[in-house]
Amino acid sequence: MTRKFIDCREFPSDTHCSVAISADSEEELLGIAVEHAVSVHHHDDTPELRQQLRQLFKDGMPPEHLPMSGQAVSSGSATHTH
Repeated sequence: MTRKFIDCREFPSDTHCSVAISADSEEELLGIAVEHAVSVHHHDDTPELRQQLRQLFKDGMPPEHLPMSGQAVSSGSATHTH
């Protein structure tokens, strides 16, 4: 089974959030990612938020450091703001 992750460092924010979350299942990752988005970044828990977060999941583990060349990553129509 391949782990999945999402990494706030990939998205510019006023808080400069450095949280990266990984889990063995997409459902487990989604639950924790939604909790983080709601409690830390003050998003509303909506079906749209859940869909956007799912689209940002990657296989594997988050890197220890992100590359220095621009931290903003665009993912099609999905937007992730903090």
